[in-house]
Amino acid sequence: MKQLLLIKYSSEIFLKGLNRNKFEKLLKDNIKAALKGLEYTFVTDTGRWFIGAEEVEGIVEKLKKVFGVTEICYVSETEADLDMIKECALKEMNEILSSKTKDYITFKVETNRANKLFRMNSMEVSGEVGGHLLRNTEGLKVDVRNPEYTVNVEIREKAYVFVKRIKGAGGLPYGVNGSTMLMLSGGIDSPVAGYLMARRGVGISCVYYHSHPYTSEKAKDKVKELAGLLKEYTRNITLYVVPFTEIQMQIIEKCPENELTIIMRRFMMRIACRLAEKLDIQSVTTGESIGQVASQTMEGLIVSDDVADRPAFRPLIAMDKVDIMDISRKIGTYETSILPYEDCCTIFVPKHPKTKPKLVDIKKSESVLEFDKLTEEAIENMETFHI
Repeated sequence: MKQLLLIKYSSEIFLKGLNRNKFEKLLKDNIKAALKGLEYTFVTDTGRWFIGAEEVEGIVEKLKKVFGVTEICYVSETEADLDMIKECALKEMNEILSSKTKDYITFKVETNRANKLFRMNSMEVSGEVGGHLLRNTEGLKVDVRNPEYTVNVEIREKAYVFVKRIKGAGGLPYGVNGSTMLMLSGGIDSPVAGYLMARRGVGISCVYYHSHPYTSEKAKDKVKELAGLLKEYTRNITLYVVPFTEIQMQIIEKCPENELTIIMRRFMMRIACRLAEKLDIQSVTTGESIGQVASQTMEGLIVSDDVADRPAFRPLIAMDKVDIMDISRKIGTYETSILPYEDCCTIFVPKHPKTKPKLVDIKKSESVLEFDKLTEEAIENMETFHI
């Protein structure tokens, strides 16, 4: 009896037709990159992926952050022999029963017989294994509709039995769906937006707008830390820190106060798109959610998008703040995001920001600014960090 980890991946990958091999290869490469430096063996059996290792817990923690992996299962491998399958199942359930805190627990057996040469069908195997468990244990009851535990039996070249399953990150293999420039602030929302895009297979680069001396080095360090937390899911990430003080000063000096925020957002979009163009990145992503703040009204978003020359994705657009915070806690960015270091979006907020800006008015107000010059100077003076 051999202990392995079974890696289950997204059902979406199975539906990719002629592209399936591309998705599987990238996922396998991402798994190997995540496990670099760890001792393990990679085993396949009739379309299933297994990992063998002396120490599996560290491997499980790494696999949980690989996009495309939906489940990691602790598996007992044995020969495709009914008696040996029964003993594996008994061992698995005895481990569960040893820690039970009530009189009985409920279970069922599910069998997947991929090896059609095996002499019994799936229903017969499940019946035999379930009966063996009931005869040789105390404290088990069958519940086929809503069991507390499911004993899974897979019969391929070998047989595999497992009960314990760990949920993975899901989604699609990272890097399979193009690229985006994430506008990463120091807040809660933008890291979650980056995570959700990466989970759909989109490669992430980040741009942060830094207003020295009005925003501190600690604010910059905070954003670098957030990029590092996202890197746990993407393996590598590049952060571009763009100086934004001169642009903000120009806007404050020459534009109406109540339009400051929306004109600033248009500059951010210009810079993100220009930087994406230079780096051959296909889109931009923001952490905006409709109606959350004054600049995130429908009218404000329309005015911001007017300067975009490529798709601007907003994966949080219809999400409540509580939902966003829940994801932030789940992915480990929340505690860093709430550190009290202000970013450039919060230090020059007008008392009465315009919530329903008209594009024609904003264009007229900002026409006194040298867009191209300010944008190019900001990009020329940016810092680059390979996280």
